[in-house]
Amino acid sequence: MNDNETSRLSRLTAILLQLQSRRLVTATSLAAKFDVSVRTIYRDIRALEQSGVPIITEEGKGYSLMEGYRIPPVTFSEREANALITAEQFVLKNKDASFIQDYTDAITKIKSVLRESTKDGANLLSDRIAIDQNSSYDRTSNQLSPIQLAITNFNLIKLNYQKADTDKVSERFVEPFALLTVNENWLLLAYCRLRKEFRFFRLDRIKGLQVQNDRFEPHNMTLKEYFDKMVS
Repeated sequence: MNDNETSRLSRLTAILLQLQSRRLVTATSLAAKFDVSVRTIYRDIRALEQSGVPIITEEGKGYSLMEGYRIPPVTFSEREANALITAEQFVLKNKDASFIQDYTDAITKIKSVLRESTKDGANLLSDRIAIDQNSSYDRTSNQLSPIQLAITNFNLIKLNYQKADTDKVSERFVEPFALLTVNENWLLLAYCRLRKEFRFFRLDRIKGLQVQNDRFEPHNMTLKEYFDKMVS
């Protein structure tokens, strides 16, 4: 197999990963990512289809994989595994308990598919990395995971929120938009239906949270666009 064939095989595999990890990808974005022409991507997509991969083409939108289709588990290199283990140490210092639990469950599944030699090295590295942040292992919130799901599914959230420097708790219905982390604590940026504007809510002040079945219309902007608007 010559270098061109090897390069194309690697690209086809990478395109498959992109299709599996995203709901929809465009030929333009794939061409930019792999530094090839759009026409080359068209040929790659045809090659994948001819090999039996069920790719759905949405005219004018992009490509997606047929629902339920999955490629075999990914094999991680030692460097990739080490990067994940290092990230795990940062996560374990996080102050939100739900986030830690979900990441720990995910990293356990990832470790299960590592080669034995890579797994041994990853476990060794895990014992040899120390992150000084949140050295007391404080857990100040347990809301991050349900909020993440509410953001991606556009579900309304009911909050019991404690105001700063007071014991008073108010009930709010908010449309979750984004999450930010500041000084190891998490902030929820959401449209507050009571105040009729976007507000920041500290997760450690949320005394009760219920994700509603009601859905809201997605806000047609990015987080960067929100901050640009605030600055201007």
